[in-house]
Amino acid sequence: MSTATTQITPTFLGYASIPRFSLRQYQRMIESGSLTPDDKVELLENYLVLKMPRNPVHDGTVLRISKRLARRLPAGWDIRSQSAVVFSDSQPEPDLAVVPEDKDDYTTRHPSATDARLLIEVANTSLLRDQQDKARIYARGSVACYWIVNLDDRRVEVHAQPSGPCDAPAYASILHYAATDSVPLVLDGVAVATVPVADLLP
Repeated sequence: MSTATTQITPTFLGYASIPRFSLRQYQRMIESGSLTPDDKVELLENYLVLKMPRNPVHDGTVLRISKRLARRLPAGWDIRSQSAVVFSDSQPEPDLAVVPEDKDDYTTRHPSATDARLLIEVANTSLLRDQQDKARIYARGSVACYWIVNLDDRRVEVHAQPSGPCDAPAYASILHYAATDSVPLVLDGVAVATVPVADLLP
């Protein structure tokens, strides 16, 4: 395990629409059918941004992680896969989100940043976006824990201690867990399990 710092700078503007949209405008476009599931975009910091294309190793790793975490989660928690989470200026669709159970199974609303106790992105082609843009958005939203499963470097990058809203949102702690390490699964400040990194990687 090693420590690292990440410089947070925008990366997605080359893939974003020029106009900016509020969260409510974006949600209305979905509700009206102006945006459909065939439109591979998400709202990041008020920009419509093209999602990175997925490949078999990415999607298979997402499934693998979901299975491994489901075996270790205490009662009262759910895992959502590639589903929306609502922030003040963004509506990303992280690869995995660990959220408290909802009596309606989130059929009446999307989870908010406050609900998201752990967000996970599986990164190969999306690595810079996940390390910089998504980290900034999640830190601004005070998401307590954010994992990047870095397929190229075969490690899990664990971000903790979010700044919350500020001029330069970031995580104060970034730890790298190698394939020989085990990563703690922390929910609401409590380590509820550990997961061998090798079990998460393809």
